[in-house]
Amino acid sequence: MGLTYAEITLINSIDAGMARRGKLKKKEIRQVKVSALVDSGAYMLTFDRSIQIQLGLDVFETLEVELADGTRQKCDIVGDVHLHFKNRQTTCRALVLPGATEVLLGAIPLEGLDVVIDPKTQQLDVHPLRPYVAGTKVK
Repeated sequence: MGLTYAEITLINSIDAGMARRGKLKKKEIRQVKVSALVDSGAYMLTFDRSIQIQLGLDVFETLEVELADGTRQKCDIVGDVHLHFKNRQTTCRALVLPGATEVLLGAIPLEGLDVVIDPKTQQLDVHPLRPYVAGTKVK
């Protein structure tokens, strides 16, 4: 199986809220479109410091994380990030990984978006049983 990438838009959630309340113009909302590596083995949305700066995201806490190679590193948790993919959206916090070369779209935002990975086409798509409205299990 190859790698799956998805075009997503990352938005500063505070900016979006201020725009909804008429306190910020829509064109002033800080956002960035990126090609993210879909990584169901990763836990969170992950990106580097440059995206945090572009979006103007606040640091909520610093965590020690274990990377895929087993090493440990302290990383900032930032947010809130509003994430758009096709007709889906979710809000989550993100891990700022110094030196990251790719945006990783992990399990938490994937669940929030209610999407599936198609291994045949190596594409991310909306859940086929709920193509028009996202859903989730509550139990």
